[in-house]
Amino acid sequence: MAETTNSTLKAAAYTAGGTERERVDLPADLFDGTINMPVMHQAVKAYLSNQRLGLAYTKTRGLVVGGNQKPWKQKGTGRARQGSRRAPHWVGGGTVFGPTGRNYAQTVPRQLRALARKSALNARAREDALLVIDNFNYEKPSTKQLVSLLDALGVTDKKVLILTDGTKQNVFLSGRNLQRTHVMPYADVSTYHVLWSDVVLVESNALGYELGTVAEKPRTAKAKSEGKSQRAAKAEAKAEAKAAKKSAARKTTRKAESKSAKPKAKAAKKPAARKSAGKKKGGK
Repeated sequence: MAETTNSTLKAAAYTAGGTERERVDLPADLFDGTINMPVMHQAVKAYLSNQRLGLAYTKTRGLVVGGNQKPWKQKGTGRARQGSRRAPHWVGGGTVFGPTGRNYAQTVPRQLRALARKSALNARAREDALLVIDNFNYEKPSTKQLVSLLDALGVTDKKVLILTDGTKQNVFLSGRNLQRTHVMPYADVSTYHVLWSDVVLVESNALGYELGTVAEKPRTAKAKSEGKSQRAAKAEAKAEAKAAKKSAARKTTRKAESKSAKPKAKAAKKPAARKSAGKKKGGK
């Protein structure tokens, strides 16, 4: 049920600009390789259950408006006796045993919540899906800067969870408009958020240690030129495919036109043959 490993886990480290650094050792007290699946399941189930509001509510016969007077007298009408127009078997009457609000809240002990979060982080670390970023010092919100970081890491097409050291409004605003990116403080992360993501980016200060500053390597234009060449190749391939389709369509139309023209030519020859036959008869 619970898996453990004795070896220390390591994670790849990057700068805020996407420059690769040396791999770092993750804290042994948190990243000890423990993965407890049942506890993670319980924590995620409780989290999703706590998101439900339980607002479904129906009215009983005592809450429906009307029904104070008997529909008709008790005897003498030949019909079954009725006491109220808001009885459950009447149209517009009350509902029997319907929902009247429900509390879906589930509580998980604090130690189990901590174990579940620890297991989720260990699972991502063992998959090499946990990356350490030295610091997120954004002077102002910049979605372009965050997208360039994700592009440098190669995780633009994945669900990314960014965990900052405390609340950083500029980083949150930078990732708020990205559909597959979620930014939140490391202290507020839950098991559900870690398991939701494909890649987790953690700020080094949140893990309890600081990384020295490293000079950012300028991003070469080769990647852009390669991207442009790939786009040009794709565009050429599409153009060739379109040209091939057009040529095939033209051939089919020509064949159809030639087939339709042949019967007309045969039909035109037959009357000429009849005329010649008539001339021969007249000559005789």
